Amino acid sequence: MKPVAIFRHARSEGPAYFATYLEGRAIPWKLFALDEGRAVPKDVRRFSGLAFMGGPMSVNDDLPWVKPMLELVREAVRKDVPTLGHCLGGQLMSKALGGEVSRTRVKEIGWGQVDVADNNVARAWFAPLTAFESFHWHGETFSIPPGATRVLENAHCANQAFALGVHLGMQCHVEMTEDLIRGWVKGGEDEIRESAKSPAVQKPQEMQRDMTRRLEALHEVANRLYDKWTSNLGRG
Repeated sequence: MKPVAIFRHARSEGPAYFATYLEGRAIPWKLFALDEGRAVPKDVRRFSGLAFMGGPMSVNDDLPWVKPMLELVREAVRKDVPTLGHCLGGQLMSKALGGEVSRTRVKEIGWGQVDVADNNVARAWFAPLTAFESFHWHGETFSIPPGATRVLENAHCANQAFALGVHLGMQCHVEMTEDLIRGWVKGGEDEIRESAKSPAVQKPQEMQRDMTRRLEALHEVANRLYDKWTSNLGRG
């Protein structure tokens, strides 16, 4: 089986539980550390799927890898190579497919509920779930690109995820681990403090409360959507 290409945009935002999931199912993967200057591959046919992780930057920034990555997403969609976006990765997918990325009305940092949208596409990805608690860390949001369907939403951010055939772009983070949360809280102390007035920004102690139980529940959700996504991977 060809590997899943995983694109890392910041050292602090690696594949985390997504890598654990792939390894547990003997699905090969290859990391492209764009934060270390790794070149963006041009031939999507080398991979069974493409997965994009998060990052503190914006896809609207003038970074050397943004344009090649946008074209890579478009090429993957043209060739039916499944793509999967986490937060910045979902924003990248949206922009590549004709959507827009802009500042969100309410910054979200910490745990918060997301709801499964009331449509058949959303149910195909998440049923029987109707809602779950996810982790969030974003100040921007994407629009639903043409032809795609909103599949997750919440009170603070209407577009928490979209699906387009075998492709899924998420604003929320389902790939979290204890190490990832602790690292983000430590590295993001200034942002948390400066954003404390937002109704969707939690204090560090709340983000780290009862993490084992919360992450076990989140990983059950991740397993469900990753199962759906990997079922479409090319096996050749």
